[in-house]
Amino acid sequence: MTAKAATPWGQASILEELPVQQRAGDKRFASVVQLLESASGERLVRFAYSTDGTARRGPVTLRARDIEKLRQALGKHPGLEEALRF
Repeated sequence: MTAKAATPWGQASILEELPVQQRAGDKRFASVVQLLESASGERLVRFAYSTDGTARRGPVTLRARDIEKLRQALGKHPGLEEALRF
C-alpha cells in the first residue's frame, strides 16, 4: 500500500521522498521533499520538515549547504528531479 499525505486538494499518494538530514546545535531533524500524486493524477511537490520520522507543519528552512545536499541527492529520485527542474 502506498503511503498517503493530506493536501489542500485531498489525499495524495507519496511517490518519492527525499530527506535532507540537518542539525542546529543539539537539535537533529530533516527537511523532506516529497513527490505526490493526487487522485486525479496531478503531480505535487511538498516541502516539509520532520522530527522523529513524523512530518510537521510549518516553514522549511534550508541552508545553502543543505540545498547542495538536496541537489546531489536528486539523481536518486528521478521523479523529483524532473519536477524540480528549473
